[in-house]
Amino acid sequence: MIKRMRFTIHADGGARGNPGPSGAGAMIRDEFGVSVASVSKFLGHQTNNFAEYEAVILAFEALTNLVPSEERETTEVAVKLDSELIVKQMNGLYKVRHPVLKEQKARLAQVAAAFGTVTFFHVPREQNSDADALANEAMDRGI
Repeated sequence: MIKRMRFTIHADGGARGNPGPSGAGAMIRDEFGVSVASVSKFLGHQTNNFAEYEAVILAFEALTNLVPSEERETTEVAVKLDSELIVKQMNGLYKVRHPVLKEQKARLAQVAAAFGTVTFFHVPREQNSDADALANEAMDRGI
């Protein structure tokens, strides 16, 4: 029997001014809810949607370092965002029209493809407070 690893990524990005100083943050938890990694990065002058995508990309890059390559294809990842737009774009419900966001979506699809099952969920902002705090810390560092 194959043991499946399960992780949840809470990710958030923001920009002050939109576009403006931006940051990305994400918290990665195992199936027991234990934090196994976090990311917080200042992104320079970007839009909030760019930062939302970047937060998830950075989280998947961190998860890639945690999960051995031979176990990635059986790993399940639930991605929770308070950005309904990004969730609907990743689930194929909305088209991505902006060229920069098309590139971000392609980057995200590429890093996520290493894992077995990846699902994207919209959550209320209150359920994403850890990731929001990490994104805001990143923006504070960059100003």
